[in-house]
Amino acid sequence: MTTDTALVTTDLADGVLTLTLGRAPAHPLSLAMIEALHDALASAAENPQARVVVLSGPGHIFCAGHDLKEIAAHRQDTDQGQAFLTTLFDACAQMMQRLAQMPQPTIAMVDGIATAAGLQMAASCDLVFASDRASFCLPGVNNGGFCTTPIVGVSRAISRRHVMELALSGQAMDAQWALQAGLINRVFTSNELGKETAEFAKTLASRNPGPIAAGKAALDAHLGLPVDQAYAMATPVMIGHFMDEGRLAAERDSKFG
Repeated sequence: MTTDTALVTTDLADGVLTLTLGRAPAHPLSLAMIEALHDALASAAENPQARVVVLSGPGHIFCAGHDLKEIAAHRQDTDQGQAFLTTLFDACAQMMQRLAQMPQPTIAMVDGIATAAGLQMAASCDLVFASDRASFCLPGVNNGGFCTTPIVGVSRAISRRHVMELALSGQAMDAQWALQAGLINRVFTSNELGKETAEFAKTLASRNPGPIAAGKAALDAHLGLPVDQAYAMATPVMIGHFMDEGRLAAERDSKFG
């Protein structure tokens, strides 16, 4: 099943829901794009047929970040755009949190540059698969600013030193740098990226979704806790995995012991 809109295209097949950003080639995050993404993610989170979510910005730009032309237009407002910026960044924060808290595994498929809020969005996914031509950038310092909100997402994926290298240099880092930093999981050629991502996602979609959702939530909850508290929180979740009906059915079918 495929549904087309001007901002986000959704395609559901074999348990994999692919969300493709519109407004090519840069796929900028206008307020309308952010709201469309939030709605698509919220719908996906409630859809039992969607077991994996893949986020794609096809072409040489995965996502160029916020729509700077839209922001510039609001500089003519009486408050120089401050009210619009508040609305924009509040909406973006909600969308990014919705993405980071999805019950399903999420995969960003990056074949071009992911910059500013575009990198924030990729980093907010569980996994990032990239092509060897992909690059990653926090360019705020180049424009007299700083990528403060994108850093929220990126800093939860990689170390502080790697975050600061991105944010202070403003340079675009290549896929090998990103792989070594832990920002991405796998690198393929541009021609291989779609096929490899689809195959991985399809296999993942065949897994028991209940324990995956519970395990993802538990990981987010116990990170940063003292070890004893982490085990106290994780242990009942682990027991719940063994009592999950999908697990019990698989055991009865001798799929695993």
